[in-house]
Amino acid sequence: MNIYVGNLSFDVGEDDLREAFEGFGQVASASIIKDKFSGRSRGFGFVDMPNKEEGEAAINGLNGEEFKGRRLKVNEAHSPSGRRNMGGGRDDRRGGGGRRPPRRFS
Repeated sequence: MNIYVGNLSFDVGEDDLREAFEGFGQVASASIIKDKFSGRSRGFGFVDMPNKEEGEAAINGLNGEEFKGRRLKVNEAHSPSGRRNMGGGRDDRRGGGGRRPPRRFS
């Protein structure tokens, strides 16, 4: 089960995150998403727990709990394909815009 963990303190490391979830069962991986330019935490991450029941117990046990000075937001992660269109695609209702095709000179 892939679990989203939000509102993380910027000083939380991946080992801290793994340790918090291991209290509920086996953790396959724990990762914190970082800014690609600064390398600083973006304040959220993901934990993968192979056992669904243990994952649900972790969600119920940690959601809303204080962790390193912040209240965690913990829920089941959704795959990117399950998200609605965030703009820029053909379903974008704002219409028009964009670049014109290049002019061809013969």
